[in-house]
Amino acid sequence: MAISRRRLLTAGAAGSAGAVIGFTAHASAAPSTASGVTPSDADIGFCTDMAAHHVQALALCQRVLGRDTGDPVQAAASEVLQNQAIEVGMMRAWLTDWGEATNTSELVMGWMGANDGAGVPISMMEGYASAAALQELSTTDGLAAGRLWLELMRAHHVGGVSMAEHAAAIVSTDKVRRLATTQAEVQTFEISQYDALIGGTYAIDGWVRPASLDTDTWVCDIDD
Repeated sequence: MAISRRRLLTAGAAGSAGAVIGFTAHASAAPSTASGVTPSDADIGFCTDMAAHHVQALALCQRVLGRDTGDPVQAAASEVLQNQAIEVGMMRAWLTDWGEATNTSELVMGWMGANDGAGVPISMMEGYASAAALQELSTTDGLAAGRLWLELMRAHHVGGVSMAEHAAAIVSTDKVRRLATTQAEVQTFEISQYDALIGGTYAIDGWVRPASLDTDTWVCDIDD
């Protein structure tokens, strides 16, 4: 898994993907920086929001690393933690270079046209796990915890891919476009690996979707 992800990360993938259905582009230019880069609202918004999205992915990984969830999930979580931490640093460095704040905004996805460009609360960000789901992950053990992590991270990646594909189609700077394109490719690849694990090693009987989680994940409902 690690080799494939790093190969994608270092490939400098080119091209862009289509915009997310139901969103409209907001890409007015921001002031030029000393380096000559002119980021748009989409560049700034994407880096701000994707950094926040990544931070939750890091929290998901921290909740399973070092626990008895099975080697495949340990390897997958380690890989996401390492690479998305690097990407958070990269995006925040760009924001700093542009003279922009690096803290998480109260409203997100406005750059995608969400809520007519006004944005939505971070709890409504695509793929963002609920507080109940995070708590469930912290208190679930064994392969069930591994299964839950795969489901949560899969949903998280689906949201990340959607954001990245939209950004790749509308941002102004080449470096943000390359990063967004690569993120979409990497996370799509990882989703396919999670699907294989969910259908194989982590195919656990007795899983149901509890309404209390309010998320596209599954948790184990097996009596002690």
